Amino acid sequence: MDEQQEHGLARGLTNYGDFGFAMYLRRSFARSMGYSTGMLGRPVVGIASSGSGFNNCHRGMPELVEAVKRGVLAAGGLPIDFPTISLGEVFLSPTSLMFRNLMSMDVEEMVRAQPMDSVVLIGGCDKTVPAQLMGAAAADVPAVQLVTGPMMTGRHKGEKLGACTDCRRFWARYRAGDIAGPEIGQVEGRLATTAGTCAVMGTASTMACIAEALGMSLPGTAAIPAVHADRLRAAEASGALAVRLIHQPIRPSQVITPKSVENAVRVLLALGGSTNAIIHLTAIAGRLGIPVSLEKLNAWSDTTPVLVNLKPTGDHYMEDFYAAGGLSAVLRELAPTLHLDALTVTGETLGERLEAEREAWVDHTVVKRASDPVEPVGGLVALFGSLAPRGAILKRSAADKALFEKEGRAVVFTSLEDLSRRIDDPGLDVEADDFLVLQNAGPTSGSGMPEAGYLPIPRKLAARGVKDMVRISDARMSGTAYGTIVLHVAPEAAAGGPIGLIRDGDRIRLSVRDRRIDLLVPETELAQRRAESPAAPPRAERGYARLYQQHVLQADGGCDFDFLLGTPPGPRP
Repeated sequence: MDEQQEHGLARGLTNYGDFGFAMYLRRSFARSMGYSTGMLGRPVVGIASSGSGFNNCHRGMPELVEAVKRGVLAAGGLPIDFPTISLGEVFLSPTSLMFRNLMSMDVEEMVRAQPMDSVVLIGGCDKTVPAQLMGAAAADVPAVQLVTGPMMTGRHKGEKLGACTDCRRFWARYRAGDIAGPEIGQVEGRLATTAGTCAVMGTASTMACIAEALGMSLPGTAAIPAVHADRLRAAEASGALAVRLIHQPIRPSQVITPKSVENAVRVLLALGGSTNAIIHLTAIAGRLGIPVSLEKLNAWSDTTPVLVNLKPTGDHYMEDFYAAGGLSAVLRELAPTLHLDALTVTGETLGERLEAEREAWVDHTVVKRASDPVEPVGGLVALFGSLAPRGAILKRSAADKALFEKEGRAVVFTSLEDLSRRIDDPGLDVEADDFLVLQNAGPTSGSGMPEAGYLPIPRKLAARGVKDMVRISDARMSGTAYGTIVLHVAPEAAAGGPIGLIRDGDRIRLSVRDRRIDLLVPETELAQRRAESPAAPPRAERGYARLYQQHVLQADGGCDFDFLLGTPPGPRP
């Protein structure tokens, strides 16, 4: 027995003060699981499995784990799967974002603490892929990201349905009285009919594409539908790649670099992707000390067209995106603006990958040419001004351009409870030209920064045919949502930000052209309000909620914990 061996089951031996005994005991317990002596001598590939009965997106997890194991075994490794926290988007209270950092810590610590030479990370639902990439970046063990894939569409009266952009569209019609209870019940049963993540370019699909754009996933795998046989083949290939990474190590810190992060931002902008992705990408990069500047986001957005004709920005669904050429098609159109020397987990550079895919077919009704884009500029824009000194985000590709240059009267909701109680009150003093403002829904507010930024149109206005209004909050918005919605206002109200000082009737000016969002109230008046009503966020008494409120950063810091940030990258030793 080689006590100096540092791979396979000998990695990170439990310390009993006798390393020979530690290895003897570990192998003894491993044998109780039926492994042969030969298997126990192989290098180990960990498989981080985030399946859960509370996560519909991960219904296909058992099949994916088995397919990864096939690939590992065929390549000469020993696959060992292990569980981590699973974050089912609609099953968590108060919100899944609050538990993203907890899952990332789980992934980081289990990858580091257990004996594995490389790891395959399997996730799909919105916060699981960011959490896995954050944990992998910090642990810096060779890793491959495998996503569960998007669900297929359903049908209702001859129309395609895909969760969850269509769920919001039909719910808005139901609130406006256009459809009745029996039909909304039918739609409910037809929106999500297979395993997988939302069928549109929501947060899950956006993060799958970002993982591939960063170089952490196998080429061409981001958009494969969950129920497609190609998804299982991608899992098998990911397992085989994980074995290769043991012998030819490429660590996350070599793949997630300033260049690949910029590539990922460009892809996000071209997809018309989720606003959530800015928070997640900032957190992933932050684990390696790489900043994501909102000022640079604006510069990149102005030189990156929207190319993907998918809901909620366009007309199609993820199954169409995959059939049309997937992310490979997008990357080829963006190639002149990308860092083609960025390394990927396969060992190829991005440029080498694209050269190999040069002749691949593309359906340009779904993935547009750069010379004929869906929109000439990127899907997201950052706003600054007296209302958002550290920035806010607007998804302009899913907004009404008629509202981009506008001044309006504030109608303020002081909390989620206040919003729920009054938004449909027939006596609410609100008109279509007003700006709806939600306060106290940011990261330290006690609500965990929920996807509440998609404030509903007040029922009395919806009944009059109003489809969109300017809405402003320190909350987030689902990647499947749409509308002229200003999000992630920083600092948040609970941290003393100006958004918490807005009162009913105040005037607010929005200028997408000038990248500004301003509260038109004199500073003397704001100072008086601040003195009269200082921010006093609720404080959790114990457990993870207390840790979260004490250490979570604002939206411009990725809502990560301050003690988990990495140091800026430098030369590798």
